[in-house]
Amino acid sequence: MRSRVEGRRDVVVVGGGPAGMAAAARAAEMGLDVLLVDEGRRLGGILPQCIHPGFGVHYLGEELTGPEFAQRLASRVEDAGVDLLLDAHVPEVRWISHAEKGVRVLSPGFSGEVRTGAVIYAAGARERHRFEIGILGDRVAGVYTAGEAQTMMDVYGILPGRRVLVVGSGDVGMIVARRFALEGAEVVGVVEIMPYPGGLTRNVVQCLEDFDIPLLLSHRVVAVRGRGRGRVERAVLVRVDEGLRDVPGTETEVECDTVVVSAGLVPRMEVLRELGALIDQATGGPMVNDRLETTVPGVFAAGNALVINDLVDHAAEQGEQAAEGAAEFLRRGGIPATDWVKLRPGEGVKLTVPQLLSGERDVWVYLRVARPVRNARLSLRGAGKEVRLPVVRPAEMVRVKLMAGEVRRAKVGGREVVAEVYGG
Repeated sequence: MRSRVEGRRDVVVVGGGPAGMAAAARAAEMGLDVLLVDEGRRLGGILPQCIHPGFGVHYLGEELTGPEFAQRLASRVEDAGVDLLLDAHVPEVRWISHAEKGVRVLSPGFSGEVRTGAVIYAAGARERHRFEIGILGDRVAGVYTAGEAQTMMDVYGILPGRRVLVVGSGDVGMIVARRFALEGAEVVGVVEIMPYPGGLTRNVVQCLEDFDIPLLLSHRVVAVRGRGRGRVERAVLVRVDEGLRDVPGTETEVECDTVVVSAGLVPRMEVLRELGALIDQATGGPMVNDRLETTVPGVFAAGNALVINDLVDHAAEQGEQAAEGAAEFLRRGGIPATDWVKLRPGEGVKLTVPQLLSGERDVWVYLRVARPVRNARLSLRGAGKEVRLPVVRPAEMVRVKLMAGEVRRAKVGGREVVAEVYGG
């Protein structure tokens, strides 16, 4: 990999996961001078620790493991001639002018500010920890996030525990539960606060049912106990009602030596928030237009820093979209001001991305529903579009293409598109 850092760049990409690698490669392939900065010692983000298959089916047309997917993108980055700076932290991005941004970089090999015309922010997300979901009790060893457990097993070959309780039935939680079972650990259960699983049906079957791992719906872990040995000895569970409130008198204790918290991800927004980008409270990421440009001109976002994706393929796709947006920004001296159409969630929909549509181009719209719906009718009210889907679930991102003409129809009708989901 090339490693030149000096000089002004057309584009600086922050983050070397799937979105950042796809963005850097696509920008360089369009003839731009690109620097990719990542805090890790190798490219890939979380992909190297995801040794299970299921990656690349949509984006590359074949099923790969996480490390294989990462290698494909890393090779593309190298072939495109992207300059790379690893083991580097970006604490700040400065907006100097419409055409100039400053990216502050701290690393063993270089510390200083890199000037650039555009920034693509693809720094990913962080995991929620136990205290964010109300797990109190003793501060003892043996409590890990799912990512920590994956890294220990799949990167360093260390088994974190022998009797494991997993908190959260999203796809990552179920895959981690299966991973422990494959290593010979006893998984005493996967605990889910909602009355339905948080991940794909295929993972319920392949990761839990095939390994006889119990799925405890409508329950939550309220405390971890283990003061005697300084390590987890048991977890306290309680059943919850339809309003997710604890049901008195339903507390039970489960013996375990390890608790793995898989409670979802939060976009890493500190740098963009300090820069002044507006944040969408529904997604936790920045508000963007249909070029994936934030409210700060010339600063774009992609991947889990934009919105939490269930498919890595979508994150890589967003990276390419952000690169194309950055190229347009540099070519035209900015994204032209336009009569933006607002896209917002309505009945049955939790979030929508992007939030602003121009009507100048076809655009992929990403959305998540608030609850599972069978025989779903997805309406994009204002654009005159309706899509029928066999089933929609909160765990699965829904991806729909809006045509430019459909967005322009919304301009005439009130400059708003509302995404709604109904059953039947």
